[in-house]
Amino acid sequence: MSSVRGPCDPVNIPRSCDTTPQGWAPLAVGALAFDTVTGAIGVVMAEYGTRYYLRPPHGGCEWDAPRTDIRPATVTDRIRPALNEANTRSSTGGVL
Repeated sequence: MSSVRGPCDPVNIPRSCDTTPQGWAPLAVGALAFDTVTGAIGVVMAEYGTRYYLRPPHGGCEWDAPRTDIRPATVTDRIRPALNEANTRSSTGGVL
């Protein structure tokens, strides 16, 4: 039985199938990344073909996303969740 592979086989991806935005190096396993579709930050667990597999920094369910939707997380991306929580607490009379 022979297996048929498509033109963008994840084992041997031709340049025409590379969806990494120009000027960006692929993210390394363990790097913090930002999913531009969901707005979530995740740790890169793996890269397979044209997709990254991410997990929330403090654990949780892994998700995958196309390489085109993922970029390195900036400092702003990293502090946004804590800032939003602090703003919510302060606006509702909670203690910071």
